[in-house]
Amino acid sequence: MSFQRYPEYKDSGVEWLGEVPAHWGVLRLKNVLAQKVTDGPHTTPVFIDEGVPFLSVDGIQNGELVFDGCRFVSEDDHAEFKRKASPRRNDLLMGKAASTGKIARVKVDFDFSIWSPLALIRIDRNAALPEFVEYILKSKATQAEIDNYCTANTQKNISMDDIPRLILTHPPIEEQTAIATFLDHETAKIDALVAEQEKLIALLQEKRQAVISHAVTKGLNPNVPMKDSGVEWLGEVPEHWAVGKCGFYLRILSGFAFPSSGFTDDDSDHRLLRGANVGVSRLKWDDTVYWQRSEGDGLDDYEMVEGDLVIGMDRPLIGEGMRVAKVTAEDLPSLLLQRVASLKVGSKLHADYLHYLLASEMFIAHFSPETTGVSVPHISPDQINKFIIPIPPMSEQLAIVNDVKRLLTEFGGLIAESEIAITLLQERRSALISAAVTGQIDVRNWSVSESA
Repeated sequence: MSFQRYPEYKDSGVEWLGEVPAHWGVLRLKNVLAQKVTDGPHTTPVFIDEGVPFLSVDGIQNGELVFDGCRFVSEDDHAEFKRKASPRRNDLLMGKAASTGKIARVKVDFDFSIWSPLALIRIDRNAALPEFVEYILKSKATQAEIDNYCTANTQKNISMDDIPRLILTHPPIEEQTAIATFLDHETAKIDALVAEQEKLIALLQEKRQAVISHAVTKGLNPNVPMKDSGVEWLGEVPEHWAVGKCGFYLRILSGFAFPSSGFTDDDSDHRLLRGANVGVSRLKWDDTVYWQRSEGDGLDDYEMVEGDLVIGMDRPLIGEGMRVAKVTAEDLPSLLLQRVASLKVGSKLHADYLHYLLASEMFIAHFSPETTGVSVPHISPDQINKFIIPIPPMSEQLAIVNDVKRLLTEFGGLIAESEIAITLLQERRSALISAAVTGQIDVRNWSVSESA
């Protein structure tokens, strides 16, 4: 789909905006407000199990308000809160602290309250169309402008005084309506394509997990005689395999309680391997603190060794999977901090094979009953030691490891293709919004039938 440009342009007078259609205006957000920008309470309310929905900035996801899993406040508290901020249909909510710049338009008619990290922006419909302003605020250029206004102490935030200073393009109302209608239709098509790719990724991840779990529990030979493992969630295993508790085949070391007062930012010191650094199948060092070693400090046991497995003990399971990773040469030198455990395997267990077992649905089934309902799920060395695993001969473990690595490469390639497709679609979406709200394309004569 291609669009013509407007017949005539003028300098907007704003460096980052450049030229706009000659008949468009350029103004600040304050010029189209129906009321002063406000926010929710700055105190922590009393949350209850049922009541009036209460949203903070995490209630904005992918540009929409999400009430699933939200907190609730009482009718009395809501009555007090709404004296300051009472969201209604077509109001715009903007993240002004932590996740600054998140934008969503209210599309519901029921009552809810907002917390202080959200700003409520009410547009005067005689001055501008809220649907159009929403797209401007979500555009790449305006998001950059929001970021420029932000200050950062403990977290990024934009002040209530700076929000009304944001610059908007201002076409005639009928054009704002045409642009918003065009973007609603075209972004919905792009979002549907993104959703298809996300569904494909989820299916691939599910299939990958199933294939890996089958390999590490049933082996690679479909014709081998099987036996009952004696463990309900493990089921049958090859007849010649052993079955036993993890503790018989490995040694677990919990990290040392390094005091934060001794942390350094000198990258010539040893990195501290913290829970924040343990990702799914890899260690992440984008948030790193260091420790200066000295002779006789008694920390030799906590020096990481290439090939060790490490597991995050707090919140071990996240959306991507189990927080288990293998230490590589690039991760050294590093020291093990508390809330992380290292696993050193014995002669009858291959580290990679154990890694796949710990990343499997079996291990999740093993520890989940004891962590359900806990605010910060945590696993202990004892839980790991008691995890019952199948133990093939070492030659089979090696064969399984090699086959799983091959499968991971294949699935990883397919998932990467879908992720690239999503990135390109999102870039297309962003470019389309920016082009439309800045007048770089003329959609005045566009129609739904034309885009079908």
